[in-house]
Amino acid sequence: MVMGSRATTALRFVLASVLLPGCFSVENPTRVDSPEFQAALPAGKYLIQPGDELDIRFFHTPNLNVTLPVRPDGYISLPYVGDVQASGKDAKELSEELMAQFKTELRNPEITVIVRTFSGYRVHVGGNVGKPGVFPLQGTTTVLDSIFAAGGAKRGAMMSQVVVIRRIPRGSYQVIPLDLEAVLEGKDFRQNIQLLPYDAVYVPNSPVADVNEWVDLYIRQNLPIDFGFVLRSGPLW
Repeated sequence: MVMGSRATTALRFVLASVLLPGCFSVENPTRVDSPEFQAALPAGKYLIQPGDELDIRFFHTPNLNVTLPVRPDGYISLPYVGDVQASGKDAKELSEELMAQFKTELRNPEITVIVRTFSGYRVHVGGNVGKPGVFPLQGTTTVLDSIFAAGGAKRGAMMSQVVVIRRIPRGSYQVIPLDLEAVLEGKDFRQNIQLLPYDAVYVPNSPVADVNEWVDLYIRQNLPIDFGFVLRSGPLW
């Protein structure tokens, strides 16, 4: 399948945003009923992202209250303490860090951080769908939800071999094979997993057998940068 320029640009944007921080390492295929899949799920806390708008409230010194966005580099800048990394932390963690930093400037600082507006998480949906591209991740979004948002699966789509690429700690990625045919037939609803920020969903139009070949064909050729991929060979199914 040849992706249109618009979809290719979207794919580059999403994958570059999650792959650039380190080398790309794909773990062995991770099935939804495996302990590895459950272990990689987040605890459910919202982590602050670049572009989020934060309310920072100082209880005893309200003149320091401020509303400001998180910069693209993930930092915020405040009087007295300068730059503080906000991205990757939840609101409580950032509040505690600010209180620790302001102890040298204020007596018994009490600070609360409130995420006022969210920059919006995204997922990429590509392959044999009506409108491949980048889509907002709002609330609970399943793989099927994302495919419907992308115009639905086209004729010939291999819904029994949908693939999700998910970033996990230590710069690695899970390749999660999903049988959505089993979901549509009412046999195994576990396969319709909830998507996480920056997941990439791919709906193939032919069987996917080898991780290396798949990544080379559908990722490397769409990115102009050599990320030094480290792959573990093996069949997806």
